[in-house]
Amino acid sequence: MYTFPEPPYFLLIFGLFAGITSGAAFEATLKQRVREWSKNRSTRTLAQMKGVQLQMPFLGIAGGICVFLAAGLEIFGFPWWLSYSISLPLTLFISVLVWLQLGKLLNQLEQGGSKALDLDSIT
Repeated sequence: MYTFPEPPYFLLIFGLFAGITSGAAFEATLKQRVREWSKNRSTRTLAQMKGVQLQMPFLGIAGGICVFLAAGLEIFGFPWWLSYSISLPLTLFISVLVWLQLGKLLNQLEQGGSKALDLDSIT
């Protein structure tokens, strides 16, 4: 008699939890960095402030989402190797795009202040 393996519900919940907690840490770190920069207006640009303290939570978000996506695919019956071969490139691609966009937004913030990011004023 053939039985299906137990779906990885634990990995699904763990990936979601890791992504959310890393996202909260990323938000707090980014707000702190921008606040420090706006007070001092130091010679370091905002884009250069994307150091290890900001990269680690971002990698936590990416890793958590990768595990979440792979576990979700496994729940629908995909084998683990196929699930991770789909979710890993997808997560890497989206993470690179988000990281590049963050750099562009930080440059806009530095050049034009917070009014440069105000989308409500564009009509």
